[in-house]
Amino acid sequence: MDFEHLIYNIDNLVATITLNRPETLNALTPSMRKNFAAALELAENDDSVRVIVITGAGKGFCSGGDVKAMNEARKSGKASVLDDRIDPIRDRIVLALRDSTKPVIAAVNGAAAGAGMNIALACDIRIASDTAKFGETFAKRGLHPDWGGTYFLPRIVGMAKACELIWSGKMIQASEALELGIVSQLETPEALMATTLEMASSFAAGPPIAIRMAKRAMYRSMDTTLREALEFETYAQNTCSDTQDAKEGIAAFVEKREPVFTGK
Repeated sequence: MDFEHLIYNIDNLVATITLNRPETLNALTPSMRKNFAAALELAENDDSVRVIVITGAGKGFCSGGDVKAMNEARKSGKASVLDDRIDPIRDRIVLALRDSTKPVIAAVNGAAAGAGMNIALACDIRIASDTAKFGETFAKRGLHPDWGGTYFLPRIVGMAKACELIWSGKMIQASEALELGIVSQLETPEALMATTLEMASSFAAGPPIAIRMAKRAMYRSMDTTLREALEFETYAQNTCSDTQDAKEGIAAFVEKREPVFTGK
């Protein structure tokens, strides 16, 4: 399917969504937000997609909102429509990323600033180019973080470091992002997509039901007690044990071969 300023591609059970305004480091326009939300919905509802990868075209991942366009909108008196104040598309995108039943991996190929950083944080796993940079740059524009930044960042780096990064608005190098746990690993720019797609393909070859329920369990555990987590694990294990994938996994182990999971 064709989207303006966004490339949507499916290969080997992996949907790759590429933000595609390289001349602006993939700064987000209103139409890009709508298309991004639509692409995520498409991938979520497609049974031929088991993993979603988010990346950017050119030298940047996403530089955030299009500040020039924002300034022009403010001058024209069209800065914010009522719908965006009540039910922002950005929030729908963040929830679509976090609530997806499928693994979502960010391949951060360059600058991830403001909204761009928080889009990456909303993904389950982040792999970055060693030339990438990250920044909660809102304060430098007199703005408050959105796109889930105040939720995700303290949970990843701790409250004190999150305060520092958000209040200063400074950009940090990929090496520091790795030290802070913002990204899981670094790759050269040339190897980034190959490494990301290799990981995505390994997840896609796994049992979809078990992966879906494990993702749900892990995120639930962040806001529940140990007892509640154990109860959900029991429910999830009982559910998975009854699937054809579980039977296939056990048979493959006994027969010393690779399992072929169908998601049933």
